[in-house]
Amino acid sequence: MFQPLKGVRVIDLSQVLAGPYATYQMALLGAEVIKIEKPGEGDWTRVGGLLPELSARRMGLGFLSQNAAKKSVTINLKTPEGLAIAQKLVATADVFVENFKPGVAERLGLGFDAVRALKDDIVYCSISAYGQNGPLSRRPAYDHVIQGMCGIMLTTGKPGDGPTKVGAPYVDFATGMNAAMAVMAALLEVKRTGTAVEVDVAMLDTALMLMASLMTQQRTADWKPMQNGNEAWSASPSSGAFETAAGLLMLAANNEPQFQSLCRAIGRADILTDPRWQTPDVRKENGGSLRETLKQTFRTRTADAWESLLETVDVPAAKVRSLDETLAEPQVDARGLLCEFELEGQDRPIHVPSLSFRANGACVAPQTPPPGLGAHTEGVLRDIGVEREEFEQLRGAGVI
Repeated sequence: MFQPLKGVRVIDLSQVLAGPYATYQMALLGAEVIKIEKPGEGDWTRVGGLLPELSARRMGLGFLSQNAAKKSVTINLKTPEGLAIAQKLVATADVFVENFKPGVAERLGLGFDAVRALKDDIVYCSISAYGQNGPLSRRPAYDHVIQGMCGIMLTTGKPGDGPTKVGAPYVDFATGMNAAMAVMAALLEVKRTGTAVEVDVAMLDTALMLMASLMTQQRTADWKPMQNGNEAWSASPSSGAFETAAGLLMLAANNEPQFQSLCRAIGRADILTDPRWQTPDVRKENGGSLRETLKQTFRTRTADAWESLLETVDVPAAKVRSLDETLAEPQVDARGLLCEFELEGQDRPIHVPSLSFRANGACVAPQTPPPGLGAHTEGVLRDIGVEREEFEQLRGAGVI
């Protein structure tokens, strides 16, 4: 099995999406992730959402999607006894992850300096909305708030429709992947230097880096991106969205070989000899007329038919699909993007994501299901010297 992080222990104080998704990547890569949760409550995502029967068990779908392959330990960090237990665990760890609002970890006694004092070669990862410094650092935020802040909403949707957010919480999940990459880089730095590394990951930073080319153009050329609807950023008249006899087709015939292959494949080789469209420069000048000609042609067949045809000539094209249609594609199963778990008392399988890349020709999937709240508390605490009698006392006092 591909487990490059085998032997790495991660103490995870994060909840909701970005932080847990970061530690989920680490768990899939072989790390032992110990998720510390509040007794009786746990991660916010354990409740709410679809399938109320799962929410009632504190196993909501929002929680299940990024917490498999982890251990759950309940500790009340606001009690001296709970903090002492957390400190013992930190002293055994290689990585510490938190996504509190900046300043909260310090107030709990688990800021970078306090944690480094317990383990001088630890990787300390903080995930927040705006980062640990700067005038906005103390502000809270969620994915849709960051989408409003970062500028993406004024580039999304059709002109005149008003700002539109991206449908999925992409900033949260991208931030989680960014944090996982940062932690793995920091682990290599610790191996090289033997000293602790503090990693500061921000949702706004991540969101802006997802628009790297737009940032460069804005700052360098004073360009203001506008809403572009479903059209390609290349602005090529032979790329973008085209209505068909049934469905919408997304097309990318940007370079000359693709354009020529497109015209011949759709039965419009005459376009190639028309003086209005013979070179890229004149096609740009006469883009409106070329696009209208292509629109008329694409309306004669379905998006499925055009997709299949253009595949044969290596012109990038895809019918616009719903999520259920995409997940029904054999390609998704071939890549092993989802795996199934059975939960006791649940009459349907639970589908959770695997790692987003393959290693040695295989997908990397979790080996254990998402944990019940506090399922590993006794075992983990026993490993750091908490005997049964003390464990019962701590449980009775609401510490664990």
